[in-house]
Amino acid sequence: MLGYFLALDQGGHASRALLFDGAGEQVFEASAPVKLLTPGPGRTEYDPAELLESLRKPLLEALEYAPGRVVAVGLATQRSNVACWEPKTGEAKGPVLGWQDRRGRALVEELKPWAEEIKKRSGLVLTPYYGASKLRWCLEEKGPEIHFGPMAAWLAARLTGRVPERTDPVNAQRTQLMNVRTLDWDPFLLARFGIPRAHLPAIGANTDVIGEIGGVPLTLVTGDQQAALFAHGELDEKTAYVNAGTGAFILRYTGARLVEHARLLTGVLHVDKKQEYLIEGTVNGAGAALGWFQQRFRVKDLFEKLPGWLETIEPAPVLFLNTVNGLGSPFWAAGPEPGFVGEGSVAERAVAVVESIVFLIQENLEALTGVLPPPKRIRLTGGLARLDGLAQRLADLSGVPVERPEDFEATARGTAFLLARRPAGWETPIKRFLPRKNPALKGAYAQWQTALAAQLP
Repeated sequence: MLGYFLALDQGGHASRALLFDGAGEQVFEASAPVKLLTPGPGRTEYDPAELLESLRKPLLEALEYAPGRVVAVGLATQRSNVACWEPKTGEAKGPVLGWQDRRGRALVEELKPWAEEIKKRSGLVLTPYYGASKLRWCLEEKGPEIHFGPMAAWLAARLTGRVPERTDPVNAQRTQLMNVRTLDWDPFLLARFGIPRAHLPAIGANTDVIGEIGGVPLTLVTGDQQAALFAHGELDEKTAYVNAGTGAFILRYTGARLVEHARLLTGVLHVDKKQEYLIEGTVNGAGAALGWFQQRFRVKDLFEKLPGWLETIEPAPVLFLNTVNGLGSPFWAAGPEPGFVGEGSVAERAVAVVESIVFLIQENLEALTGVLPPPKRIRLTGGLARLDGLAQRLADLSGVPVERPEDFEATARGTAFLLARRPAGWETPIKRFLPRKNPALKGAYAQWQTALAAQLP
């Protein structure tokens, strides 16, 4: 009997269920929207009932499509989202807080004297985007009896009809409470953030069997970016992996080695029979910046117009200071407000936004060379990878060939690869963008760096 692997991808605006066969061929997809709520400044959250239903609906559709033929289910989620629940029943208590939520920023400010030690232990720069300050808010808002943890732990438990009792190390790390070396809750971090260990689920491997969904075992829980890395097979240390969606993530695989950088993140990649690590840079304003632009300038069909604009305008005569959702690595700054330097048409400004994404990715690639050899290639995935103009600019600016798989699906496909126990032959055809001499783009990059530095503290 032909078996299928069911990948559940819980994203920022939709939840999806995709079926893959053992060779990596996608055979089915279903999805349901989910609404990101913004009840106040610095607050982003989800209705937990709607979020859970957005996964259950496509999940059931996938199981009905292939009755008796699904052999394993895996769940990949946004990594820094957190949930709180009633400890005896597992029912949600309050909203699921999104990674962009900054309601815990006052606590984070108080902890700045311990920022270096917090990063050393957690692998993460001190910021309210991670879960710890949000969990402290849950504790103070919902009372001392509440239990909480990564959103992934709550979703996995509810899908299997259980109370959340365990979580995986990838999502646990993004609470900023897990020690990146021991893969357990860290007493120092718990004390600093005021989080009782007894209120958190236990940390296991990514491949621990959580329970069953419709008679099919849930055998994998991980983070979306870690899953996306495996979309096209095994990893190597000579490739820089860039996944560009709402945010852009720049990752280098380091195997069993834990590599540290003062301005980048050290992350757990996957834990099964062994621990695997990565080092990561992050751009907050990728697709989110284009969304900001589309809303600000009321541009209809922006993504249909962008390819033509990127082909005819290079580089843009205007610069965009891309601080949408704050500056990620290697800057780690909240502002200034997003804005343009210079004057330009709507088309030129749109191209400037795309080029700002490339510039921020390049900043992270350059930072990574401080601790790792320069990459031999860049593997570009995610929704923005569809933009040839972005891929070519990245090759030109970095001086490194950019490889773009023809199959743009990343998170779900990587989840299926791990579910299938990492088989050989998972690769797909790629398109290569070779570096060109592009002094105009490099000049714009230098001007952008100067303009941004002038705005930072």
